[in-house]
Formats: sequence, structure tokens, C-alpha cells
Amino acid sequence: MIKDYFINRIETAIINAVKNNDIGEMKDYECGTLIVERPKNPDFGDFAVNVSSLARLARISPAQIAQNILKYIEQEDNQYTVAGGFINFKAGNTLLSELICEIIEKQENFAKPEKIQKEKIILEYISANPTGPFHIGHGRWAAMGSVLANLLKFYGHDVYQEFYINDAGSQIQKLGNSLAIRIRQELGEKIDFPSDETERKNYYPGDYLIPVAKKYLQTHKGLPDDIKELSDFAKKEMEEIQKELLKKLRVKFDNFYSELDLHNSGKVNDCVKKLKESGKLYEKDGAVWFKSSSYGDDQDRVIKKADGSNTYLTADIAYHIDKLERGYDRMINIWGADHHGYVARVKASIEALGYNPDKLEVLLGQLVNLVINGNEVRMGKRKNMVTLEDLVNEVGVDATRFWMSMRNIDTTLDFDIELAKTNTDENPVFYVQYAHARACSILRTAVSERQNNENGTKLPALICENELNDFIKNISPNDLLPALDTAKRLILKLEEYKSVIKTSAEQRQIYMICRYVQELASEFHSYYNANRVLCDDKVLMKARIALVYSVKTILKNALENILSVTAPEKM
Repeated sequence: MIKDYFINRIETAIINAVKNNDIGEMKDYECGTLIVERPKNPDFGDFAVNVSSLARLARISPAQIAQNILKYIEQEDNQYTVAGGFINFKAGNTLLSELICEIIEKQENFAKPEKIQKEKIILEYISANPTGPFHIGHGRWAAMGSVLANLLKFYGHDVYQEFYINDAGSQIQKLGNSLAIRIRQELGEKIDFPSDETERKNYYPGDYLIPVAKKYLQTHKGLPDDIKELSDFAKKEMEEIQKELLKKLRVKFDNFYSELDLHNSGKVNDCVKKLKESGKLYEKDGAVWFKSSSYGDDQDRVIKKADGSNTYLTADIAYHIDKLERGYDRMINIWGADHHGYVARVKASIEALGYNPDKLEVLLGQLVNLVINGNEVRMGKRKNMVTLEDLVNEVGVDATRFWMSMRNIDTTLDFDIELAKTNTDENPVFYVQYAHARACSILRTAVSERQNNENGTKLPALICENELNDFIKNISPNDLLPALDTAKRLILKLEEYKSVIKTSAEQRQIYMICRYVQELASEFHSYYNANRVLCDDKVLMKARIALVYSVKTILKNALENILSVTAPEKM
């Protein structure tokens, strides 16, 4: 990265200046203490570093420190200036042209780090009950989880995506009981769900079970004797519906892990036994308690109720231990913000069983507000916009994925349905996709026959396709020099993709990718409006086409490979 190039030269210069006793009383310098900034006024430079913090050790003024450091920097064709305690830097043509050559050479691997500490990561997200369709909040976790998986894989990690199916417990029997009512209705009985709110909570009265009842009756004559048969049938159908929607949303899980299978395997009981043998459990009020407060939780937690049944925490303990026993270096979970208090108790259980609790990383996210015509709409109040599938059908997969990913995970997302459907610059996904399509159009036009506006005859292409391909394939920094005078802002924005990938991967902040492509699209549209790419000067034209090709490459990489949003060539 250019800013790394800059800081490395600053730090090398400081070390040499210290060796030559040229920074006052400083005897040594520890690299990594200075921070690279972007000047608020771009006229000062592309990057800047404040060396004022060295004054305490050097016992001379920051301005003098900066001037003395500058003497030890080989400037090449870059520009270094001093303003008070700041050393400002403007990238020269060599760095800028080499950056474009690097993008063209590396293609989809541009911004991929060469060396990282690779981790084997299990990423768990959505993990909904198989008792109904996905709601819109699930869509945010679906988009964010799959984008994060793409990002971490690109960054070099080994990522395994898992959906934990909450299919153990009373909710599955409730599902079976609800299907029984729908079947009886299909058979002509005058029956409905209880009107009493307390009793109604024991059922799932949504209309989504009506087609499931119809399907059941295609192969069965009536109700079975055992409600479990209906529970299993309904669960299987709901799981298939969820999986089909995930496929449509371009979300690919490596495994769907059943909580019921976890219980049946004996692993839940094994964890309870290990905790008991290690003295981490005690009985009180007929229940079994886990001493989670000994490991940072604010209080102890029940893991077995007085009636002998397990709590949700009990299975979650076993599930996370199972992940660790499968050999994962890191567990990343995406949970809703309402699970905030749950993190400490799960980490406590991991530590109590002899594992490193820091291997668990939980991303807590806020939910989604639907906005229609500027007004917030409560989910469930608008009949044709209740489920995630309804939303996808209304705005499309691309808009759903992009909008669900474009805000920080700890920020409530306002999803403007009407705006997400528009083909205007105000719709961020359209704006970015249009930038990619425009770049593709420029490249197509360059190698296509043209029409003579005066007589309608065909004119040859501005450049032969083979000639352009050969130019791109064998491009050198000198080939780009004619275009650099007006392209610096665009090139610096292209270069920024490296730091965006690094920061978003390390901080798990995928919204930065969405924000970046919007900024790149803006820079590209501005550049295109100010510069005629397809011009009479062939040398200049080819240089500018290389810039357009680089923009297209980065937009496509970010959209398709990271965000899993299509990068259309025509719009």
C-alpha cells in the first residue's frame, strides 16, 4: 500500500537520523508508533504523519524534527513537504502507474495479502428455528455472514460455514400441533387456533403451514396417531423452504448441524458430566447451576431445570465444545443484540472445560427497520411484506444483499424498500452496478464499429480488439503516464481497496466494502464526466482505457467475489 511505502520511508529516515545524532537527544526509535493520516486539505498531500510525539524524547521542536527527518529520505519522483510537525507526502507518477499495472496483472487477486497467520474458522450465522419462514432480520445475518465468509476466504483463512438448526425442544411439537389443525381444516373440519392469547402461544398460526398441510394429504389419507410424524414432516418441509431461499440468496452453508442430533449423540450429557466432575456445578432449589460467575459472568446460570430438562445454555455449551473438538482455531458467531448477555456465559463454559475462551468471537448485530415512502413500517403489519422471501421477491437478490450489508453490524438498518427498487443514483446498489456497466460499455465501444452520423456508414473501431488486449496484457508504467495528470484521485481510490480489504477482514466490518465501492463509483463517474476516455489521441486513449479497465476489475472483484452481488456489463 502507498501509505505503507510512505511510513516505511519515514521510519527508515528516523532510524538513520537517530544513528547520526540528527534528532536532538533521541537515542533510539521504535517503529510503529507513528500514524499515517489523510490531510483534511488534499492540497497538502495524499498522506501525512505527525512527528510531534517525538519532541518529548528529542527535546527539539516538531518542525525541526520533521526537517531533519526529511534530509534522510530519498524522494524519487514523490513529493515530501513539512508543515509544522507534519511531514506531508504526495505520490509520484511511478507509484501511481505501478499501482494500475499491479491491478491489471493480479486481476481478482489484487489486494489479497501475501502473508497472514492463517486460521481455521467456523462461522455460524442465522441458526433459526425450523418452525417458519425466515423473517427480514434473518436476511441481514444471511447477507452479512456470507459476505464475511467470502471476505475471510479471500484474505487467506480457511472458513467453514455452519447453520445450527434449533430443532430440539417444545417448539417442534408446537409445529406438529399447528400442522394438525391445518390438516383438519383441509379435511373440512370447522376448527381454528385458540383465540385466547395464552393458549395461542402454543401454536404457529401462520398461513405458511397451509401448503404444508396440502402436501401432507397428497400422500396421507388423514391425521396420524402420533403427532411426532407431523412434527417431523413439518420440520423437514420448513427446512427445505429455508434452504431454497438461502440458495436463491447465494448463501452457501457447508453444514446444517442439528441440535437434536447433538442431544442424541450424548455430547450434551458428556459436557454436563465433565462440568460436574470438575466441581463447576452445584444444586440449588432443585436445579443444577453452573458456576459461570467464577469465569467473568455476572451471575451463575442454570443448566438443568428442577424438572430435569436442560436449558438452552446446556446444548450451546456442548455445541461450542464440539466445534473446538473439530479442530477450529476460531469460532465466529453472528447473533442478535438481544444475545449480548449470553456471550459471557458461553465463554465461561468454554474456559471451565479447559479451552481458551478467546477462541469464541461473537458479532452482535441490530435488526432491520422497513421503510416505505419514508415511513417506518413494523414488520408483520404489511401483509405482502412479512417474510424475507417477500422482500427478495419485491426488490431482488442484489438489492437485498447489498442493502443488508451496507451498514455497520451494530447499527440498526433502515431498509428503504421503494428506494431499493429504483434505477437512480440515490439507490446505492444501482449506482455501483451502473459504474461497472459504464466501464464495460467504454471498453466495448472502444473496439466496436461506429456509425458515421453524417451519412450512416460504418467507421472502424477506435482501436483493434487484439491491439487493446495486447496493450493491456503487456502494459508498463510508462504506458500510463499520459493519463496520470487528471487521474490521481481515481488511482488513489483504487489503491485504497487494499487497506479496505485488510481493515474489514481484521475488524469483521463488511459494511466498509459497500461504502468503498460507492466511493469508487463516485470517483469513476466524476473522472468520466471530466475526461474524454475515447479520444483522438491514441496514446492517451489507451492509457485512459487502462484506468477504466482497472476500475472495472476492482468493482467486479468487490461486487461478485466479496458481496456476491452481480456486476452487470449492461444496464
